[in-house]
Amino acid sequence: MDEILKEKLALGRFHYVRREFARAEQYLTQVVEGNPSFADVYNMLGVCFHDQGHYQKAQRAFEAALRLNPAYTDAALNLAVTYNDTGRYKEAQEAYQQALSTSGAAPGQLDHFVRGKLANMYADIGDVYLSSGLYPEAISELRRALALCPTFVDIRARLAAALRDSGRRDEAIVEYEEVVRQNPSFVPGRLNLGLSLYAAGRKAEAADQWNEVLRVSPGNHSAELYLKFAGMDPSGAPPAAPPP
Repeated sequence: MDEILKEKLALGRFHYVRREFARAEQYLTQVVEGNPSFADVYNMLGVCFHDQGHYQKAQRAFEAALRLNPAYTDAALNLAVTYNDTGRYKEAQEAYQQALSTSGAAPGQLDHFVRGKLANMYADIGDVYLSSGLYPEAISELRRALALCPTFVDIRARLAAALRDSGRRDEAIVEYEEVVRQNPSFVPGRLNLGLSLYAAGRKAEAADQWNEVLRVSPGNHSAELYLKFAGMDPSGAPPAAPPP
């Protein structure tokens, strides 16, 4: 995440905590437009929409959060409330039951809800370290988050970005590959995996990732642009030589 988006995220969180939802929405919307990979941002945005009576937008935001993190109990509960408010009582009950079923745990263990809360807290601390350029500390916090919730692909993608930006490219590639393995349709993960592979000189593999993005997201501007910059057409092949 670049510095401008980090600032917008910080402002969005600030207004969200103060329950200034209309102002928070302005910043959080810009964040997801620039980087649609954070489940917690979609959840906050959904709360902002719901508070203002924009129930369809709230529903889409909570559903986006759950696509990124299916075990995100807060988002599931918020979605259940939104379904209920729009008269979709059956879907509301199903979402509520799903939230309850994913938050259970054996005695003496953290339930999924608490694990998710803690994981997001560690990830937030990691973001604070990242904003200060303290990469080792940020990486440590993000790894703590993933130790609790290893399937949170949005947090794993943040870890991969921190590793990449700190110069640990090979480790970043491993994490991006795991992101794509866990969620093959997660476009930001594939885009960034391609960039990391390309920087490592693995151009054909990078092209494979960007072409896969175009398969799941036809017309994706970033994938087309990266292929163009790499001197490849959308098939991954070098452009044909001009006729003599």
